[in-house]
Amino acid sequence: MAGAPADEADIWIFDRGCQADDGASLAAAADLYRSELLDGQSSPGEIDDWFAPLRANYTRKALDLVERLSLLPALGPREEQACEALAERLVALDPCAEQAHRALIRIFRRRGKTNDAFRQFLACKEALKRELDVEPEEATRALVERIEATAELGEPAADRGPPQAELSLLEAKAARPAVSVPEKPSIAVLPFQNMSGDAEQEYFTDGVVEEITTALSHVNWLFVIARNSAFAYKGQAVDVTRVARELGVRYVLEGSVRRAGSRLRVAGQLVEATAGVSLWADRFEGDVSEVFELQDLVASRVIGAISPRLEQAEIARAKRKPTESLDAYDHYLRGMASLLEEALPQFYKAIELDPDFAAAQGATAWCYFWRMANGWMTDRQKETDEVSRLVGNVAIAGQDDAVALAFGGLALGYVIGDYEAGSALADRALALNPNCAAAWSASGCLKACHDDPDIAIEHLSRARRLSPLDPLTFFMQSFTAFAHFVAGRHDAAWPVAEAASREQPYYLTGLRVAAASNAMAGRLDAARRYISRSLALDPELTLSNLKHRVGQIRPDYFAKYVEALRLAGLPE
Repeated sequence: MAGAPADEADIWIFDRGCQADDGASLAAAADLYRSELLDGQSSPGEIDDWFAPLRANYTRKALDLVERLSLLPALGPREEQACEALAERLVALDPCAEQAHRALIRIFRRRGKTNDAFRQFLACKEALKRELDVEPEEATRALVERIEATAELGEPAADRGPPQAELSLLEAKAARPAVSVPEKPSIAVLPFQNMSGDAEQEYFTDGVVEEITTALSHVNWLFVIARNSAFAYKGQAVDVTRVARELGVRYVLEGSVRRAGSRLRVAGQLVEATAGVSLWADRFEGDVSEVFELQDLVASRVIGAISPRLEQAEIARAKRKPTESLDAYDHYLRGMASLLEEALPQFYKAIELDPDFAAAQGATAWCYFWRMANGWMTDRQKETDEVSRLVGNVAIAGQDDAVALAFGGLALGYVIGDYEAGSALADRALALNPNCAAAWSASGCLKACHDDPDIAIEHLSRARRLSPLDPLTFFMQSFTAFAHFVAGRHDAAWPVAEAASREQPYYLTGLRVAAASNAMAGRLDAARRYISRSLALDPELTLSNLKHRVGQIRPDYFAKYVEALRLAGLPE
């Protein structure tokens, strides 16, 4: 990329090539990237500063391009040559460019040159240690481990193509449909890279992203994709244009977090995805005790980049600190990154360290909701009393925490049966943060069990739009199906319930709703299959103890549910 008018043409062609999916176009784009944008041309300092984000954006595009090329299932000689040349140029420009190192490792692997692949990994590792004092990323280590495993088995590496796990990522990305972009400004905050060289710090990096997402979602005019959907791209080589198309957003925020001892560095870049233009890039450093201030600063800068006319008062509304205790916050993040049984001790430790930490109290109550739904409660009275205590604390301490209020409201309505109080907490969460997918989901669940099924479906649909790739999609589908069921729309209910069961075949609520809706739709064979699967997972389930699984739902809804499950074959 050198020259003046020729530069403009090259940049346009490069951008077009990067958006393609075929090897020939990607290789042509790779040939155009010879150096950093306008590299070697003298310019005043202020102009150079203005070009810095644009230059960083095109470097990122080149790195994404070289990784995409190296992952193509069929890489011809022309594409392989272009990929290798671009990777070598990128490594020469930045010895720490891991995506370029990975591309070279894959090329050597395809050729059967295992030793060359290992030498490339060592060069990458040494550069990272020398320049940044960090270890290679998990993706790089995993790639080398797969090569080592292949070598130990004595299998030829040549002509094997990329690892199946890497191919599956490409297939998954290609399969995701585009989502329409809302009229108001919309953004997804992608998982930041953990640059600490320590996998144990992954939860901390994820927590930084979650807090930035939450801060941005407090701005009412901004449509923010929920954290769960954005994290579907964790660990992938990301094409921001494709991500924006799949999530239905105009802007994408990406970045990295490096934690070394007590020092913390957060770097971020805001990209207008449709144009492929970097609107803003910056980095912030501070002591780990200043983590909340750093999160606030990044969120404020992003909001300012999207709308320079935003008043400072609205930026201030995006700032919140969940707790002043960093140790409590650490346990809360570990709990959110854990499975249910591992999460509860972490949340309780967080509460012990900070009794006013509403997010941890709400998350703990939410765990008890799942324990009841899955039939895992061992002391029902003790655990329901604990939910009452936890949600009472959330109502007092969590007045500015939408997720805590949503979790608490859901637990209060489902486990305790206090629909009015639970719905009030969910409504407060929605008023506080209308971009909170968890609040729309909780409200929809409560309304499906106690109130208006049509409003329930509307709220659950809103939750899925805010978080289209949410790992808890099966939960939203299950209660959407239940809302159709109680409304008497059985032919609409069973396909949604079956989709939930395919998404998560071990979720008992989804299986039960699939059984009930199939039974009422006259599909008795299907209904009995779902009952059989339910009993295999929960052998003690009967009609007489059903209320201990499904919560305190409206009496006429419950009576209809019992009738349907009896028809499906659930024993008395």
